[in-house]
Amino acid sequence: MQTEQDHKLVKFYTCSCFCTDNIFLEEYKLHVRFISEQQFRTDYREVLTTRGCSTDIQFQEVLKKIETEVERRRQLCVKSAERAATIKELYKPLHKQLYFLQESYLAPEFLKIVNYCRSDGASEQGLLEFVWPLPAKRVYRFPVFSEKFCKELIEELEHFEQSEAPKGRPNTMNNYGILLNELGFDEGFITPLREKYLRPVAALLYPDCGGHCLDSHKAFVVKYAMQEDLDLSYHYDNAEVTLNVSLGKEFTEGNLYFGDMRQVPLSDSECAEVEHHVTEGLLHRGQQMHGALRISSGQRWNLIVWMRASRERNKLCPMCGKKPRLVESQGFADGFTDDLQTEIFQNTSSCVLT
Repeated sequence: MQTEQDHKLVKFYTCSCFCTDNIFLEEYKLHVRFISEQQFRTDYREVLTTRGCSTDIQFQEVLKKIETEVERRRQLCVKSAERAATIKELYKPLHKQLYFLQESYLAPEFLKIVNYCRSDGASEQGLLEFVWPLPAKRVYRFPVFSEKFCKELIEELEHFEQSEAPKGRPNTMNNYGILLNELGFDEGFITPLREKYLRPVAALLYPDCGGHCLDSHKAFVVKYAMQEDLDLSYHYDNAEVTLNVSLGKEFTEGNLYFGDMRQVPLSDSECAEVEHHVTEGLLHRGQQMHGALRISSGQRWNLIVWMRASRERNKLCPMCGKKPRLVESQGFADGFTDDLQTEIFQNTSSCVLT
């Protein structure tokens, strides 16, 4: 099993497809790939027309948005590092203690689950007695944080929102939220949460998808509110395993829904709706299609951790479905490593995305 010390020896990379693939067009509810204008016209002009993009002016507006997004992605690591440095200099935390994980922040039920997973003879069947059964296949729900922690974390996030510090968009589908690595939560909070608490659970529930060798992550918070983002379209994550925790506040409706893995056509899928309760987390495979229904009132904050296993994604990029073409990057990047670095891992099981 990899340790935190190993991270000093491992350099993580991004696949070159990051800049060109899985670009979301919110207005048309469509994920697209952009290599060139000619390729884009050939692949998407017809489907965009059926979704309301019927004039040349509308199509040119789409092209402009995509070209802007591609350039944003190319500059992402540099801009993110610049924002993180500025935030560290300008922003004064409201609850400084929250940036370092303490077991008192975790729900007692979650600690029982983790202790079981760490015990001799722990098994998937035994673990299933600790988590709540759901209608969605291989999606599990359990308490993660205390109510007090969730309340104080939202206070911290709102305090940051109101500051003059720069803020980055969490991903291409959510317009409102916070990248936790830029705010300073990675080293002291998210990394130990993944390594000490989430990986033992994922190792039992998702051994076929790299749950035992999760070695990097991307963590962010998204916000849903009236007059802002209300829902989230059907999609899959750039992750092997995803944790989604409802932090609060008060809100109505807005359930999550889950379908099949992304390789299954939507026409062949049946979606199952799942309620999301404050302090509780939903754990699922990153490549499982899912979305969020509209909230009808209030605000909802969700903590998302995309957990990645380089041993799995080095074989096949989960976003473009091809052998990854590595691009130099910073930090955990998108969780890829080069072939030589994979030798530091001891386990050799492969992912079966079914």
